[in-house]
Amino acid sequence: MQYVSVAEAKKMRGLRLVLSTHVPGPWGESAKALFNARKVAFTPVEQIIFAQNNELCEWTGGIRNAPIAIWDDDLPVHGWLDLVMLAERLGSGPSLLPATSADRALALGLSAELCAPWGFGWMRRLLIFEKNYEGKEPHELPPELAATLRAYGYSRAAMAPARRRIEDILGNLADQIERQNSAGSRYFVGKEPSAIDYHWACFSQMVAPLDAARQPNIPDWLVEKYSDIDAGIAQALRPSLIAHRDMIFQDHIGLPLDF
Repeated sequence: MQYVSVAEAKKMRGLRLVLSTHVPGPWGESAKALFNARKVAFTPVEQIIFAQNNELCEWTGGIRNAPIAIWDDDLPVHGWLDLVMLAERLGSGPSLLPATSADRALALGLSAELCAPWGFGWMRRLLIFEKNYEGKEPHELPPELAATLRAYGYSRAAMAPARRRIEDILGNLADQIERQNSAGSRYFVGKEPSAIDYHWACFSQMVAPLDAARQPNIPDWLVEKYSDIDAGIAQALRPSLIAHRDMIFQDHIGLPLDF
């Protein structure tokens, strides 16, 4: 994927999508998948991981972390739900949202379990931090690193429910897709793909990354981090979830992945 700098992006119109360069994080990959599904063209803008990104912060009013979407002169959009709604507003073709209120609430509720603070992605990130820093409390680490970890809610107390929460979310998702499969649907809600299908495909990478043939440019260190799961999470990751994920990548997102 060819990125432009923040300085270049500021001079452009249309949709500029700020992404962590060459790192397929689940929030960023979900944003790409949603805009592509809605046929919304975007210009990828570079955000450098582990850097200050001061020019980006100045442009976005203090938002540092990707993904960030900027449409023309509108205010930047950053949260997972706001990105869904922006893609829905700007795009065309099949909707990202089911037709009925009950189904929309179910689809977005399942997505929240993956994307929102203290959801699957958040908790999985905490487990990776725990392994990286050997379970140390933030105050036991260098101040700059400690500040970053606190911003993501990392502490020893926060770790206690992380595995149970991940297992619970995976179990609920597996139950839902298995009910749908039994009713003749390939998707989490209704008969067509919605935001939750794209979200699960992208967030599944945090526990079961695609092989190198399907994403040849993924960094080895990230594959190692994502693949390192314990027996409880591995058991909760039922075959039905992987089969659904593979179908969404193959039939809707497209392979191999480009980042």
